[in-house]
Amino acid sequence: MNLESEYKVKIIKKISEIPEGQWSKVFPAVMESYYFFKTLDESNFDQFSFYYILIYDKDTLVGSTNCFLMNFPLDIAVTGKFKIVVNFINKICPRLLNPRILICGLPMGEGRIGIAGEPQAVIKAISKGMEQIACQEKAGIIAFKDFRLSYKKTLDKFLDADFIRIDSLPSTDMDINFASFDEFLKSLSNVSRSGLKRKFKQIDGKVKIDLEITDKLDNSALDEIYALYLQTYNKQELGLEKLPKAFFENISKNMPLETKFFLWRIEKRIVAFAFCLASGDYFIDYYLGFDYAIAHQYHLYSVRFRGLMNWCIENKMKKYEMGATSYEPKRRLGFNFIPLFIYAKHRNKFFNPIFKVICRIVQPTNFQPVFKDLKQSLKGV
Repeated sequence: MNLESEYKVKIIKKISEIPEGQWSKVFPAVMESYYFFKTLDESNFDQFSFYYILIYDKDTLVGSTNCFLMNFPLDIAVTGKFKIVVNFINKICPRLLNPRILICGLPMGEGRIGIAGEPQAVIKAISKGMEQIACQEKAGIIAFKDFRLSYKKTLDKFLDADFIRIDSLPSTDMDINFASFDEFLKSLSNVSRSGLKRKFKQIDGKVKIDLEITDKLDNSALDEIYALYLQTYNKQELGLEKLPKAFFENISKNMPLETKFFLWRIEKRIVAFAFCLASGDYFIDYYLGFDYAIAHQYHLYSVRFRGLMNWCIENKMKKYEMGATSYEPKRRLGFNFIPLFIYAKHRNKFFNPIFKVICRIVQPTNFQPVFKDLKQSLKGV
């Protein structure tokens, strides 16, 4: 039987158009699933249009994934001398490096596909659905963003269909096997351990920093943390998505059991925050914000990390995921780099060879020395 011919493709614009139970039977059991997508749908992102592709074998759901449409900055990770060249290209032809792209995956996390049928048939059907959306929305490029090695066998089939695979920015995580923060410190290098101890010595007992942990923010706290989030967003070199304030409000409504806001206050004023998700023994450190007028003076990055690590240890978390960006500090703290890959093609066969060359040049891991060991380990993969 040709399973591919039996599969039907359905495209929806809101995750609420499918029952949660039906979606969850197929999609991977991760925190960024049904109610996370519901939060995205309800939060009025300016940058993205969201889609959901459902694959059916007759009336049975056998495949599912999420997509988003945006103008994607291909030079997002470019630094150094190449940035000068990129800026010149953007002046001459601004659309060349900021094309309209349909992406399978999340703006702020890993790509995932729910597969309950024959894998290659499901993937082909999803690709067909993406072509349909891209044609309708006049998107010249289709991409699968930030997929782990576990998807390689399945997605590598696209390399025979005009796609290119490039390294993406890795995710980061850490196994938590420590009984206390002091024990964690002992696992670090002498330089990293001494640096943290010196910072804590400079502030502990000299300034009162209060920590509150909550699953919901009142209006005043929401305004304060969003202002801090924007400070951090505007300072970061890498970053795809700009969260609307409604995201932080809606996530509490849709995922109250998983949502954790960590709020650090000095004299009742929030000076740092962390938005995290936690379920079972898995902890995701998602977004942060600082008052940069005092962040360095009071070593708020280190204070924040110590507070989160202490919470993880006390609540018996086994895995701490911290996502992308700020790689050198994470390396010093002992986080592992998790390789992620992008598969992409230009839908115009004439432009696709040029697009592939551009992708090889601007792939994120080309521009940060911290990725040298990671790239070496992936040779031949």
